[in-house]
Amino acid sequence: MSQTFDFADWLEICNLKARYCRLLDTKDWDGWTALFTEDCEIDTRPAGGTLETGRDDFVSMVRRSLAEAKTVHQVHSPEITIDGDIGEAVWAMQDRVVKDEFSLTGYGHYHETYRRSADGWKIARQKLSRLIVDIART
Repeated sequence: MSQTFDFADWLEICNLKARYCRLLDTKDWDGWTALFTEDCEIDTRPAGGTLETGRDDFVSMVRRSLAEAKTVHQVHSPEITIDGDIGEAVWAMQDRVVKDEFSLTGYGHYHETYRRSADGWKIARQKLSRLIVDIART
């Protein structure tokens, strides 16, 4: 299957996801919020989480959950397709969360849909699935 798109769009989506990881891990909530469309849909049910609709509610929930946690999110091996102002990607991921006496290391995939806006590409939909979860008491 042959697809033609501007490599600059592919690169901008990669940079968007890199900012997603960095801003989340450094708890830059204003910067992280700006990465999503206002009407985004975030589905972490396949990873044991919830379905959240709307940027403000989603960010508020993540902020409450991770404010006191130390986190590291890493993504790689993107499979990105772009058709006009819509992009889709699957990212292999690993995350580490340490909070209180609990630690989690997860391995899986982000499945995302992006929408181009006047401010650039934004995350419109995200589904997190996990293949392996290691949980321990620290």
